[in-house]
Amino acid sequence: MKNKSKELKIAIKAAIKAGKILKKHFEKDVLKEFKEDETIVTIADRESEIIIKKIIGKAFPNHCLIGEESGSNKKVCEYVWHIDPLDGTRNFANGLPIFGVSIALVFNHEIMVGVVYNPVTKSLFYAEKNKGAYLNNKKIFVSEDDEEHAIIAVDPSKNEENTKLRKELLYSFPRTFVRSVRDLGSTAVELSYLARGSFEANIQLGLESYDFAAGALIVLEAGGKITKLDGSEWEFPENNFIASNGVFHDKLVEEIKKQKEKLKI
Repeated sequence: MKNKSKELKIAIKAAIKAGKILKKHFEKDVLKEFKEDETIVTIADRESEIIIKKIIGKAFPNHCLIGEESGSNKKVCEYVWHIDPLDGTRNFANGLPIFGVSIALVFNHEIMVGVVYNPVTKSLFYAEKNKGAYLNNKKIFVSEDDEEHAIIAVDPSKNEENTKLRKELLYSFPRTFVRSVRDLGSTAVELSYLARGSFEANIQLGLESYDFAAGALIVLEAGGKITKLDGSEWEFPENNFIASNGVFHDKLVEEIKKQKEKLKI
């Protein structure tokens, strides 16, 4: 991308620096800790977030920052950075190379910059609003495949109703609607893969803003489509949504509606 903004340049710098930390710890005997919600955190998460916040804080001292491990700095401001220092911690902690650093800048509830970086594969996805989406400086686009050839991802949820829906989608969709359904264990990576044409859709069922903010912008800038589960207009930070290549989006909406009716939710 030509003429990157200062914000995007800083986000990329922070993601690459944090990625070096993750690479240093990857496939080592890192200590796993379990948080109250039973998710995993490691020293790599914490070290990665510290360096990201240091770089962004120095460049933009008046911006707010929300990180998975340290929460918000509790300032009120128009510009807010949503940071996941290690999206896919369970994969990382178990030696699976499907994880990434996720950094997004939001201005008045609109995502302006998004960066996702996997240091193992050296895949740097990034996007800036109205400037397209890129993978390692090459412009990327969503696929043109329909449901018969589609691979979709269904991500975890944090409430009982969405958990029921997720199980139904994971086990019913492959037989009745699409070619294959996956859960790679990293929302940021899945959305980035959707943007480059490796997936055709991603269904989000209630994760945190820092999990999907960067990836959502990358999908949209790659030509993808995002709506709420019922097909209505999506706005950040709504965390129940369908992201897709747009080819069979309306059919996805209808299928999810049928599944919800079957489950009476």
